[in-house]
Amino acid sequence: MSVLLALATAVLWGFADFGGGLLTRRLPALTVVMASQVIAVVVLGTIVLATGGWREAGPQLWFAVGAGLVGPVAMFSFYKALALGPMGVVSPLGSLGVVVPVGVGLAIGERPGFGQVAGIAVALVGIVLAGGPELRGAPVQRQAIVLTLVAAFGFGAVMALIAEASSTLTGLFLALFVQRVTNVAAGGTALWLGTRRGTPALPEGTGLRDLWPLVPALAFVGLADVAANGTYSLAAQTGPVTVAAVLSSLYPVITALAAFALLKERLRTVQAAGAGLALAGTVLLAAG
Repeated sequence: MSVLLALATAVLWGFADFGGGLLTRRLPALTVVMASQVIAVVVLGTIVLATGGWREAGPQLWFAVGAGLVGPVAMFSFYKALALGPMGVVSPLGSLGVVVPVGVGLAIGERPGFGQVAGIAVALVGIVLAGGPELRGAPVQRQAIVLTLVAAFGFGAVMALIAEASSTLTGLFLALFVQRVTNVAAGGTALWLGTRRGTPALPEGTGLRDLWPLVPALAFVGLADVAANGTYSLAAQTGPVTVAAVLSSLYPVITALAAFALLKERLRTVQAAGAGLALAGTVLLAAG
């Protein structure tokens, strides 16, 4: 069950990133993040009220608050790094944050077997290669590398924190709600400060009315991201964190395959090889 939940996480995150990437071609990245998270807050708030999840409030929610504060920083750093480019370097490096939850798993005493260690190693190589790393002819600014590493370890920290934020299903709904409220508060502050400094929240000539046709896509991105956090938390609670973290981090492979299938983007040889290795690592992890 843990393996299936972790793979579901990878699929959800992969499609959420794919959808978010398409939306950022029409709207500023921060606006996409904020709009999708606001929708997620409304839906999660309704679920918490319907299930009585507020009764699960306790000290564990501070982990959710921490995830909510770290998440926007990681996301903004990642988008900024992508803007500096090249994406073929930034994207694979962004997946290195998996070392954080894996390290947590090892620190709490998990000791994966030989087959699982081999699967982790193969999957990690596949994840990096699936991003299509540019090894030659790609000038990389030091700032882009620093921002990417900040984003990567931020994403990894969110995975580790959200896994500790609840111990029941209703508690998980509450934890995800608190995380998203914190996201909106932190991201909204950043958006407000940006507009005060002259950075537009919407493209020139675009009004709030123009956002309505994009609401379904924004809702999909926000809710898929929330669902991925939820399935990852359950995967980490029902099985080894080391395995759950690595399998969940297969999302760059899903994003690349979605771009290939839906946008007809051609996979480079290194990306195809990475996808194959990632799947081989998944088989080893599942068998182990």
